[in-house]
Amino acid sequence: VYVRSTVAHGRIVSIDTNEALELPGVVAIYTANDLDSTIEPPAAASGFVDVEYTEPFLAGERVRYVGETIAAVLAETAAQATDAAEAVSVDIETLEAIVDPVAAASPDAVQLFDAGNVAFSFGDDDVKFDPCYVVVTSPVLNQRVAACPIEGRVIAVEWEGDHLTVYASTQGAHPLRDTLADTFSMPPEQVRVVSADVGGGFGAKGSPHTDEVAICVFARMVGRPVLWAETRTENMLAMVQGRAQHQTVTLGGTADGDLTHYRLEIVQDCGAYAKYGALLPTGTAMMSSGCYDLGNIAVPVRSVLTNTTPVSAYRGAGRPEAAAALERALDLFAAETGIDPAELRRRNFHSADDFPWTTATNTTYDSGDYEAALDKALEAADYSALRAEQEARREQGDTKLLGIGLASYVEITAFGGGGEYTHAELKPDGRFVIQTGSNPYGQGHHTTWAQIAATELAVDIDDVEIVHGDTDVVAEGSSTGGSRSVQLSGSAVQNASVALVGLAKEGAAELLEAAVDDVVLDADAGGFHVVGTPARVVTWADVAADTTEPLTALSTFHQEGETFPFGTHLSVVEVDSETGAVEMLRHIAVDDAGTIVNPIITAGQVHGGFAQGAAQALLEQVIYDDDGTPRTTNFADYSIISATELPLVERVISETPTPRNPLGAKGIGEAATIGSTPAIQNAVIDAVSHLGIRHIDMPCTPERVWSAIRVATS
Repeated sequence: VYVRSTVAHGRIVSIDTNEALELPGVVAIYTANDLDSTIEPPAAASGFVDVEYTEPFLAGERVRYVGETIAAVLAETAAQATDAAEAVSVDIETLEAIVDPVAAASPDAVQLFDAGNVAFSFGDDDVKFDPCYVVVTSPVLNQRVAACPIEGRVIAVEWEGDHLTVYASTQGAHPLRDTLADTFSMPPEQVRVVSADVGGGFGAKGSPHTDEVAICVFARMVGRPVLWAETRTENMLAMVQGRAQHQTVTLGGTADGDLTHYRLEIVQDCGAYAKYGALLPTGTAMMSSGCYDLGNIAVPVRSVLTNTTPVSAYRGAGRPEAAAALERALDLFAAETGIDPAELRRRNFHSADDFPWTTATNTTYDSGDYEAALDKALEAADYSALRAEQEARREQGDTKLLGIGLASYVEITAFGGGGEYTHAELKPDGRFVIQTGSNPYGQGHHTTWAQIAATELAVDIDDVEIVHGDTDVVAEGSSTGGSRSVQLSGSAVQNASVALVGLAKEGAAELLEAAVDDVVLDADAGGFHVVGTPARVVTWADVAADTTEPLTALSTFHQEGETFPFGTHLSVVEVDSETGAVEMLRHIAVDDAGTIVNPIITAGQVHGGFAQGAAQALLEQVIYDDDGTPRTTNFADYSIISATELPLVERVISETPTPRNPLGAKGIGEAATIGSTPAIQNAVIDAVSHLGIRHIDMPCTPERVWSAIRVATS
């Protein structure tokens, strides 16, 4: 159990462990002074930021956020360790804290590090809006949120001589193995990481965490296995959080809606240490042009340190922030010019004939039909009827105001392209084992991979066993994230299965006394036979029985470049003008992720993504007071969404295959989060726009909406 800081910023004066060491069951208590200084914690943003910004295993001289680890108590039971942790006395001299990243970016602000508070910056503010007839600008907050996985972080560690075994709740067993091997300067084959059933991650479990890697340090020091499982409050205090972008959008164009110039100024809150959160704006900048033919774009970025929990990836990791900013800017422009929001989007889309298309940010989109997605959403919603109802309510003075919000988006998946590992094996009984390097944490990979393999192998899905998440069993693997799995891992599964069929045909040809080219695999016949002669069939079990060595095939499928899913979300809300309460009435989602492999699992991803997008739009926000004390430390304080707040998603199927992998598939895991959030926010603002309200920051809580109405009508 960790002793964590209750102070956001301060100098550690003393740590007294004497009383705690005398308590029953206590085995050891470690502080920074006890650690081997040659073993360094992982630096998530290494190569981009100063090494000084790396979070230590245990705070030595200074703490920088509430929840930072100060001491580690090892005891026989969790209860004994908890009692001992409470008995550790820590004296901290409080320093001034800073939680506002915009203020922290100033050189006159309290400095968290000698190197300054700006950990990472890029981009020039070189777009001039002089040629634009219409220019709109507004600050836009993409607030800090918590990932809130059902299962918090947990890790169990055992050293056996110079071999390390780790059981962890992680999105990538192999990346964690490699991090640990690097940390302890040992060969990767001496580290085994097992990641079995993981109860959610949403990006927050994508990179090895300092307080998890530290458990391996403590286990080696104490010479015994060690288990750490965080509490929900620990999860809310210390697990990396997401979003936290303070944006300023400026959009310019002509009076008839030709958009030409766009600036997105970003101040990224990194939290107290520069983890992957410092780099999130790179994805935001890359996707800043969205679906639109914008020729002049500038994205100046500063990633700034504050006395708050560190920020890292959260479902979408930079791309939802890009869509939220741009879609708000479009609605601001539509309101300024009086152009219907749907029509404004249509006028500025890339044409379906333009692909592949290289944007002003030098990003090459693979395929798309943005106008078709918009049209499907408008038709499904009966957009014109909704606008008529909205106008009628306003004319009647109805206190229940109708809002219609649109968001057309494009996102990047399988960032950088890359590959994935699959090993396929025919078992002696004619069944199959597929080893995959992808680590599922709720996406249903077992079903999808088995389905792909079974289709190619012409067998029942129950005949395929999927193995993952054990670095001693699966030779290679990556972290599952960035909506990469089906296009990379799925293609690798397909390739390995096809290769296995090719090998099996050779064996079947010998048994059939036929040429290999004359042998076909026939699902209806239940095996291999000569073309046109299904009377004699050789089964997979027959092939297995006739081989002296197991029949295996390997694929390390590699995809050149990313894919770019797209779509349009349309949200319908009702705003009570007397209370500010928002009710979601309908939500239409057109998410085009290329070829759909499993429709049910795809639907699950859309529903889950919509839930998280709606949560950010309406409810969720991590809040700190001016002293850096978190006010949202459990589910009583942090308004995580539930089924009672959500309507059913009305999905409209759209499939535009990509040429970049054999399945034609793009990612779907983050799409609905990207599309739903700005659509819902736009719907809320649209409901009250006739009062002169142009913007309300997320989350659009009743208090914020009510306050905006009161100001507009006073």
